Amino acid sequence: MMRDSRYDVLFEPVKIGPVTAPNRFYQVPHASGMTNALPRVRAAFREAKAEGGWGVICTGACSTDPSSDDAPLPMATMWDDNDIRAHALMTDAVHRHGSLAGVELWHGGAAVMNRASRLPPLSPSGIPWMSTHTGFMGNLRPKIMDKSDIRDVLKWQAQAARKARSAGFDIVYVYAGMGYLGYEFLLPEYNHRTDEYGGSIANRVRFVRELIEVTKDAVGQHCGVALRVSLEELRGRPGRNQPSEAHELIELLADCPDLFDVKMDSSPTDCSASRFSGEGSHEPVIDFVKTITKKPVVGVGRFTSPDTMVSQIRRGILDFIGGARPSIADPFLPAKVREGRMEEIRECIGCNICISSWHDGVPVRCTQNPTAGEEWRRGWHPERVPAAAVKEKVLIVGGGPAGLECALTLGRAGHDVTLADAGKTFGGRLTFEKTLPGLSAWNRVAEYRLGRLNEITNVSMYLESNLGVDEIIDLAPDRVVVATGARWTKMLYSTLEIPVGTLEHPSVFTPDDIAAGRMPQGPTLVFDFDNYYMGGVLTEHLASLGIGVSYVTPAGQASAWTIMTNELPLVHKALARRNVPVTTLHMVTAFDGEVATLTHLFNGEETAIACNSILIVGMRAPRGELYEALMSRLDELTAAGIRSVERIGDTLAPGAIAHAVHSGHKLARELGTADTGKPYRRDAPFVDAEPDVAPRVAAE
Repeated sequence: MMRDSRYDVLFEPVKIGPVTAPNRFYQVPHASGMTNALPRVRAAFREAKAEGGWGVICTGACSTDPSSDDAPLPMATMWDDNDIRAHALMTDAVHRHGSLAGVELWHGGAAVMNRASRLPPLSPSGIPWMSTHTGFMGNLRPKIMDKSDIRDVLKWQAQAARKARSAGFDIVYVYAGMGYLGYEFLLPEYNHRTDEYGGSIANRVRFVRELIEVTKDAVGQHCGVALRVSLEELRGRPGRNQPSEAHELIELLADCPDLFDVKMDSSPTDCSASRFSGEGSHEPVIDFVKTITKKPVVGVGRFTSPDTMVSQIRRGILDFIGGARPSIADPFLPAKVREGRMEEIRECIGCNICISSWHDGVPVRCTQNPTAGEEWRRGWHPERVPAAAVKEKVLIVGGGPAGLECALTLGRAGHDVTLADAGKTFGGRLTFEKTLPGLSAWNRVAEYRLGRLNEITNVSMYLESNLGVDEIIDLAPDRVVVATGARWTKMLYSTLEIPVGTLEHPSVFTPDDIAAGRMPQGPTLVFDFDNYYMGGVLTEHLASLGIGVSYVTPAGQASAWTIMTNELPLVHKALARRNVPVTTLHMVTAFDGEVATLTHLFNGEETAIACNSILIVGMRAPRGELYEALMSRLDELTAAGIRSVERIGDTLAPGAIAHAVHSGHKLARELGTADTGKPYRRDAPFVDAEPDVAPRVAAE
């Protein structure tokens, strides 16, 4: 298939100092949850993107010194020879496919807690980052940097840059964004210095300039030197000779780095979920950069449309199309554009489950791409499924995210697959959820799989097919996979922090009622202890329909778990725009149809709140009736030649859509093979010697 010529510009080579990127697809630095302790996992994860056509592949944050220590959050390091060996696995893998490898050298300054190293964090003026999220809270405040500290950071940057070149990197970063040390010098709230590093924007830029200079001195003859800088705050501050201090910063540094990587200042805006921001949302902040510098510019914006990418280049916004989340969702996005297979692009849905992986301290996961992070651990390729040794007839009951993914993967393996769903459309929970405020992009999970399934002749799909045990026995497949999903319950919440009891009343609703079109009468109280998106988004939904609504949760914030996906501040803003009262640290304990009783989670104090309806967004339970009925008649199934009955997705264990897709993919990969039940391969760090610990006799 030939690509459309209007996309040719995306495949032009671009110079970055002494090196040349083969095309304009640039996987910008992003967290992957893969540290130097997982070098093989990391190398295979990045290699998939290089194989898929990304011209530049970068690491995430890579510490230059133990004084920049984010543990236990995942971080890479460039401290010693073992680190060089670990990173070399990745650069070798990337180079095998003709791509460039970049390393984001990083000093976190006051934004790291140094929990493991126990060294005082460094800050231009001793100003700490005092987060409201416990995962980033610490008690050790930063040291005010003196001139020797500045010299040390510059020395560590240069040393790390030389190590990076030894590891095979082609592009070496200076990082001055997202609240880290370089950014702290740029922002006057952090930088109160009265010496040559503080005061005017020219002085505040000095430290970043020196970081660039020492990096160029160390490796600039052989490596491109990139500056990653946040511009959001500075863009809002008037400059003396330019429209903003962001303009002045770029002007002052216009000729210093070989590449500008421009971004926003905080995760909620830099990596905003699709629920709150569309494609290309950074443009109003970074659109001026190329008018000031002649150096190439890369930026992000959750780009998934090739037409949007071309527009960014043609209009002079960017030279490189930066991708973090889109490169995870589809490592082969560039190859598909190059080969004219745009309909096969597995578009990022912007749910930010990938970002939660970093907060969780685990290898990256993706709702759209279940192979992300599993390339080495399980040997899963994002585009290729091994042919089944024995082709079998497989019946999947349930066409939600898990069933669709299972059917697609089994079909690609060559099995004869029948997918049946009782509903009028495929998509399962997405059939309703895609209609909720901001969630339309999530339906890409179903759209991508249905599009690919329609191309496979060995998969048959049937709607409005409510199958029971007798019908399944009559069909006599070799294997049955049950993917009937889960239902929301009316369970309440206990001070033990577990669901307990149920609240039975005609005016008590669950999300399933809303999905079925059964709407509550206002004023409605939403009681949310699911803590992810559903409680908040349903509250928005009801408010948008003119139903008076209030929100109650036993957690400390609305939709508390969305701190993991960078959505929490935006959830609260959305509820405030709808004038929704939010009550935290309270449980619903009673309801008589007119008044709900709220009980404080910790002190037991009760409060009465008038409402006509309650919507409980709490615990989900598997729809396991079909599976249980099948298991009760195993003898008949065996007589019909049915070898196994399996559960996937929410029927196996309710979770996020990412869990359901991964569950369906895993079963399909393992069905009928010796891999069923086998653990994934465990990675190990490179060590050239045992730790320097002398044996000791245990104290008595």
